[in-house]
Amino acid sequence: MSGSAEQLSGDDVWAEPRPTALLVLADGTVLEGFGLGATGQAVGEVCFNTAMTGYQEVLTDPSYAGQIITFTFPHIGNVGTNEEDIETISMAGASGVRGVVLHSPITDPSNYRATRHFDLWLKARGIIAISGIDTRALTARIRDGGMPNAVIAHAPDGNFDLPALKQEAAGWPGLVGMDLVPMVTSAQRFSWDETPWQWPEGYGQQTAPAHHVVAVDYGIKRNILRLLARAGCKVTVVPATTSAEEILALRPDGVFLSNGPGDPAATGEYAVPVIREIIEAGVPTFGICLGHQMIGLAVGGRTMKMHQGHHGANHPVKDVTTGKVEITSMNHGFAVDRDSLPATAQETHVSLFDGSNAGIQLTDKPVFSVQYHPEASPGPQDSHYLFDRFIELIEKTRKAA
Repeated sequence: MSGSAEQLSGDDVWAEPRPTALLVLADGTVLEGFGLGATGQAVGEVCFNTAMTGYQEVLTDPSYAGQIITFTFPHIGNVGTNEEDIETISMAGASGVRGVVLHSPITDPSNYRATRHFDLWLKARGIIAISGIDTRALTARIRDGGMPNAVIAHAPDGNFDLPALKQEAAGWPGLVGMDLVPMVTSAQRFSWDETPWQWPEGYGQQTAPAHHVVAVDYGIKRNILRLLARAGCKVTVVPATTSAEEILALRPDGVFLSNGPGDPAATGEYAVPVIREIIEAGVPTFGICLGHQMIGLAVGGRTMKMHQGHHGANHPVKDVTTGKVEITSMNHGFAVDRDSLPATAQETHVSLFDGSNAGIQLTDKPVFSVQYHPEASPGPQDSHYLFDRFIELIEKTRKAA
């Protein structure tokens, strides 16, 4: 067909779809797309996640509080959602993640476990999404320039106050110095006995625990608790602000320090003194992610903001104690500065992507930690052995007492 738009009439006129969502970066860059999920706007730090599966688990991981996730895999939402693949322990709580950036439109679900369309699930969780974005280009931008602050906005009528959105994105202070744990930690103590999902039975139950573990909840994931239960533990979950005296009064065989969002130095203002007391008491302690970073702080080390962070389910890590390489799930924008650690903190794991620290163990106390998520969900199960290592440490310490 030839001719200009003025020469065409009626249904022959080309109609450009109007953007109904924007991603406005702090430097003023505006990316236009099509809105999904909740309406409104939210501000956060944009990171990219390289996982190809498990988007529901990712979006309910409390560690993503304050962040807008760009999925590098183009087809997100195609298996729908269900009531089982949720990682937050607070089913009624607000989602910590601020927004989602997608390449392709969401298709109808095609999985026998699906109970709800992904778009409807996003609406119910209050999560704003934008599709139609060149996520590969955005990922390359983050890789080269670091994780930018941004505002994600969804308005079905396509009307936006662009100057106000730019001002909000530019004015947001970012995650450095921000303690986000209070918005995701549990409000009270509770017990956990659910074990991991197995087809076709579903989730199981721990009925004969051999050890008692207190898990400090900085934003803990359900699959961590399931793996502790499977390892033979009676699990008591306590809020992030629980004192060392209260934890030790529970007479735990071991203490677990969970993952969580925000700047570890900010959370460490109240958490590190507690961790120091637990370490000094000689209680076997296992930390992951934020818990790992705060163990580093507790022994005198420093943490630092990363350029692009590690987010995904395909991160290679070398266990230098065994020489083995494992593929891990990671989700962190801060890291422990290995050069700041004392001689009593031995490095046990190293990222093979950038050489950053991924694990330590103390030579004078029964304490170890890793920077990644050994429970995965989503991700490979290469690191499940660390829960067995924790149990071995508990049993060794008990025999030596």
